[in-house]
Amino acid sequence: MEMELQLTIDCSDPRRMVEFWTEALGYVPEPPPDGHATWRDYWQAMGVPEEELPSGAGDLPESIVDPSGRGPRVWFQHVPEPKTVKNRWHFDLKVGGGRAVPRDVRAQRVDATVRRLVAAGATVVRVRDEPDTDLYAAALRDPEGNEFDVV
Repeated sequence: MEMELQLTIDCSDPRRMVEFWTEALGYVPEPPPDGHATWRDYWQAMGVPEEELPSGAGDLPESIVDPSGRGPRVWFQHVPEPKTVKNRWHFDLKVGGGRAVPRDVRAQRVDATVRRLVAAGATVVRVRDEPDTDLYAAALRDPEGNEFDVV
C-alpha cells in the first residue's frame, strides 16, 4: 500500500509556527504548487471561499517539508480555539547522538539546541539531568504551548 504521511497541527498563527518549526526541524517552508505564485492563488484556484482564508493568508506557506524528502509534510492548520490541554503526543528532537555518545557531549548538544530554540520562541519547561540513569534531556514548549523534548 502506498501512503504519504502528513502531520497536521492545529494552531492560531500558522506563519509563526512555520517560522519556529523550520528552525526546530531543519525543514523548509513548502513552496506553492506549480503554476501558482502564492498559496493564496492556489487556494483560490481550488475554490476556497475568501471568507475562509485568514486575513493576509496565502502569501506565506502554512506547511513545511523535509528538504531531503524523508520526513513527513507538516501542515499548520489555522483554528479559532486556543490550545487548552497537554499534548497526547509530542516530537522528540534527538540531537544528542544516543547512548553511545558520552553524556557530557550529549548534554552540550542538547543545551546548544535548547538555546537556539529558545531564541526562536520556545520556552523551557524543565531539564532532566540524571547522571544515575545516564539521562540528559530538556522539555520545551513551542510558541503556542505545544510540548516537545530535546534529547
